[in-house]
Amino acid sequence: MSNYPLLSLAIWVPIVAGGIVLLTGGDRNAPMARMLALVGAVLGFLVTLPLWTGFDVSQGAMQFVELHSWIPRFNIHYHLGVDGISMLFVILNAFITIIVVAAGWEVIQEKVAQYMAAFLIMSGLMNGIFTALDGILFYVFFEASLIPLYLIIGVWGGVRRVYAAFKFFLYTLFGSLLFLIAQMYLFFQSGGSFSILDWHQLPLGMAPQIGVFLAFLVAFAVKVPMWPVHTWLPDAHVEAPTGGSIVLAAIALKLGAYGFLRFSLPIAPDASHELSGLVIALSLIAVVYIGFVALVQEDMKKLVAYSSIAHMGFVTLGFFMFSSLGIEGALVQMVSHGFVSGAMFFSIGVMYDRVHSRQIADYGGVVHTMPKFAALFMLFSMANAGLPATSGFVGEFMVILGAVKFNFWVAFAAATSLILGAAYTLWMYKRVIFGEVANHHVAELSDINGREFAILAVLALCTLWMGLYPQVFTDFMHASVNDLLRHVAISKIQ
Repeated sequence: MSNYPLLSLAIWVPIVAGGIVLLTGGDRNAPMARMLALVGAVLGFLVTLPLWTGFDVSQGAMQFVELHSWIPRFNIHYHLGVDGISMLFVILNAFITIIVVAAGWEVIQEKVAQYMAAFLIMSGLMNGIFTALDGILFYVFFEASLIPLYLIIGVWGGVRRVYAAFKFFLYTLFGSLLFLIAQMYLFFQSGGSFSILDWHQLPLGMAPQIGVFLAFLVAFAVKVPMWPVHTWLPDAHVEAPTGGSIVLAAIALKLGAYGFLRFSLPIAPDASHELSGLVIALSLIAVVYIGFVALVQEDMKKLVAYSSIAHMGFVTLGFFMFSSLGIEGALVQMVSHGFVSGAMFFSIGVMYDRVHSRQIADYGGVVHTMPKFAALFMLFSMANAGLPATSGFVGEFMVILGAVKFNFWVAFAAATSLILGAAYTLWMYKRVIFGEVANHHVAELSDINGREFAILAVLALCTLWMGLYPQVFTDFMHASVNDLLRHVAISKIQ
């Protein structure tokens, strides 16, 4: 399979499909735009499946590599490849694109072609981020992916959509500029190479490593987002349409975490060890403090947005304990979060489409009018709280196990998130779903239709599959994670 340009297909099939959807024109052709978008999303997912079936799990090196000269004068290449760390996210991204196209099928009635095209184009750009092995190519995809999401929030979002979109763009752009400066430094230090794999071999001293690491930290911390640069995320989630919230939580937040593994740890290994205490402290604040913040939220979307910050705190915590349990647990948590957070935001969107409110106080007794929805929403709420046998449990459990070996008190602090997660998620579920029918809006609710049931059922199967048999996922990442740990363990300072 490596003889075929599978990674290029994963990038350009959805982008080209998005361009075709745009050509359908105005809303009079909305049915055609929806159908073409669904076909494009499905094709984009199908071309990623050979990555799964053809991947050699015994190898930690890059696979399905593509290398072509792009800008010879500056030694910039169109260089693609995936390892066990990045391959799963390419497939997850393509899968989530189908979900968001289906999620907006009936809800979006204006500028339908533009809405669908934005998600398809963003899907291709994000696959470019996960597969790029050239620094400039990575940066181009990294920056370009901001544009569709900015438009999705700013055009189809809520009342304060312009404010939320502008805040999101400014935060991420500032971090990206520091990232570019660090790349320029590495280019000159490597003798004129933009190859990320070449940068992994640079013998940098401690001071340069710390400078590069801090630049990367700011850029990727904003994307994760880590405390205290997290404030853009709740605003973006609340104002974004349902599809925008799903992609933001399921895929966009993973870009920053992925950057730590592709850039920070392998390029600045000694600085990573030296400053790991800082990252662990910020991660624990996200896990514990943000959990308490989530407890007091009255807006369902904002509550789940804060829970995403807490869950991503587990991810960064796992990375900087430098153990296979920690890193693999963090990667499992990233994939699981894609399923669970996507399902949670879609579930909230289902209720919002009917009642036009996200306030917990406006609901109550939903189980009486939407029993099928209530059952599926319970599964995702339990997974969000980390219930065993769901995907939400596996990653957190592995990270906590790794933390116990690293430092008991770190593990103890991290484990409090399981209690907090159960508290804010189940309290929200109880107030929204159980009890007497709260008002006439709830009394008039209709249960989920076939399209909504299919989306939630597929996400439920993925959540249970990963929770009951996570080895399918960990087998892919094991060799690459071990290679990374061996690399980070060897000091580059002579």
